[in-house]
Amino acid sequence: MKLKFSSRISWATRAALCCVGWLGTHSCMAAELRVGIIGTDSSHAVEFTRMLNDVAAKDHVGGARVVAAYRGGSPHLAISRDRIAAFSATLVERWKIPFVPRIADLCPKIDGLLLLSADPETRTAEFREAAACGKPIFVDKPFAPTLKAAREMADYAERHHVAWFSASALRFGEVESLRQGARGAEVWGPGALGEGYALDLSWYGIHSIELLYAVMGPGVRSVTRLHTADTDIITAVWADGRVGSIHLVRPDMAFGIVVFQSGGKAKVLSPIAVDYAPLLRKIVAFYGSKAAPVSANETLEVFALMEAAQRSMKSGALEVLPMLD
Repeated sequence: MKLKFSSRISWATRAALCCVGWLGTHSCMAAELRVGIIGTDSSHAVEFTRMLNDVAAKDHVGGARVVAAYRGGSPHLAISRDRIAAFSATLVERWKIPFVPRIADLCPKIDGLLLLSADPETRTAEFREAAACGKPIFVDKPFAPTLKAAREMADYAERHHVAWFSASALRFGEVESLRQGARGAEVWGPGALGEGYALDLSWYGIHSIELLYAVMGPGVRSVTRLHTADTDIITAVWADGRVGSIHLVRPDMAFGIVVFQSGGKAKVLSPIAVDYAPLLRKIVAFYGSKAAPVSANETLEVFALMEAAQRSMKSGALEVLPMLD
C-alpha cells in the first residue's frame, strides 16, 4: 500500500520519494524530474534513458525522465567516434529524445543533468558549461582525465555552488551492507586499461577501486602497484593501518570482493553483477535533495590513488604517497 502525503509536499521531495517507491503511480507521474543528457557516445545514455523512461521495464526507476540530450562526442577516441551514431539514433528513434545544439540549451528544459561523455578529456569544458545551468550534475566515471583536472572541476563547482557527484554503479546495492566494521578487503575485477587515457586505471580499473572505497571509506596513506602484461595488483594502506588490495585481470574477469571483519569473520560477494538501478535511484534522490551520496573529497582521493598507482608502476612497484592536497 502506498503512503499518502499532503499536497503541500515539495515536488523535489515527492520525486525523491517516488524513486524509492513510497508514492503511488499517479503522484509520481506528476512529480517526475526532467533529466538532460550530455554526451550520447556512451551505452549508459541508452540504458539510463530506458530505465528512467520505460515504466513497463522490470528495472524501471521512477521519479525522473530523460527529456533532452546534447550529442557531444570525441573524434579522437574510438569508443566515442565508433559508437555515437548508433547510440544517438536509439535515443531519437526508440525514445523520441530531442537533441539540442548546445549544452546551454538544456538549462531551461531540465532539473538535473547526466554528464556521460565517453572521453574524459572533454569533461572539464562540458562540466563548466553544465555548471552554468545551476542544476545538480551526475558525472559518469571517470569524473575527469587527471587528478589536477578533477581538483579544478571540484573547485569550480564549489565556487559556483553547484551540486555534483560521480560514482561507479558498483558502489551501491548489496555491497553497501559490507561497510560496517570492515577491517580490510580484497577486490577483483576486469583490468582493461584505457587507451589514450592519462590515468590508465580510470577506464575500467576505477570500478574495482570504487568498490574497495565503498566498503573501506577514504583515508589511504600509501599505494603500491605491481604490473604485468595480464595483471595489476594494487595495495593501499589506510592511515588507521587497514589494508585493501585490488586484483585486476586482463582480458576479463567478473567483479568480486571479500571483506575481513572483526572476530575473524569474512564476507564474500562473487560474482557481483553490474546493476544500474541502485545508482539511478541515488541519482534521482540527489536531484531532489542535492545531497551527494559520494563526497567530493572521496572522489578526489580515488583520483589521487590512481595517480599514485601509476607513479608506483613506473617506479617498479615502489610505495608511493598519494597527493591528497
